[in-house]
Amino acid sequence: MSSFSEHVLASIAVLFIGLSKAGFGGGLGMLTTPLCVLAFGAGGHSPTFAIGTLLPLLCAGDAFSMVHFWKKWEFKNLIILLPGVLVGVIVGIQCLGRFSARQLNITIGSLAVAFVLFQFVRERLLRGTKASLPTRLSGFAFGIGAGITSTFAHGAGPVISMFLLPQRMAKEIYVGTTILVFSCINWVKMPFFVWKGIITLETLKLGALYLILVPVGVRIGVVLNRTISEKAFVMWVYIMTFLAGIQLITGFNPFR
Repeated sequence: MSSFSEHVLASIAVLFIGLSKAGFGGGLGMLTTPLCVLAFGAGGHSPTFAIGTLLPLLCAGDAFSMVHFWKKWEFKNLIILLPGVLVGVIVGIQCLGRFSARQLNITIGSLAVAFVLFQFVRERLLRGTKASLPTRLSGFAFGIGAGITSTFAHGAGPVISMFLLPQRMAKEIYVGTTILVFSCINWVKMPFFVWKGIITLETLKLGALYLILVPVGVRIGVVLNRTISEKAFVMWVYIMTFLAGIQLITGFNPFR
């Protein structure tokens, strides 16, 4: 892959951060990590380099999107999830250093594929069920899962969805609650990523090159979310996420 292709792929991935943080494109954000791992990996960087580069950008996306969804959330969900999230992040950060680059690629790819499969079965799982309120026990369990998957691949989307969807919130409240929860998860990870050397001066410099694309993506996402049906777009995102996941699992590189 040429240097230009790497930057284009990474730019698209970062733009997707903004789009997803604005609530457009369903699980669009899940495509970000696999794309960046592919892009930066082609330049000789490890998967942890991509993960470290993305975290500050995700935090920036959270900040921009919270402006649009301020207080449009169910705060109790964060309180219930947070203890488990902290445990999950600690477990994840300890395990992260024990994985080789190849093993981490397989893990990230597997999470991407699992996410897509979950999207196709979640409606069937919820069909006919009544709205249910979260409990502290379920929140702790889901929080651990979210903390671990978010640490490995910024991929807590399916776990958080499985926790929030049974509550049958209005779409705007669901998006706002998701943004609030992800924002807190990302800030919980931040000191651990710095401590473990996953976020470095090099990752911060590279991330700064793409920072402007985050608010651009958020703004585009807000407009699209209000004006355009996202069904076909979401299907395309799922296909791309699935293919990126398969590529990471198999190691096949079509650019070589």
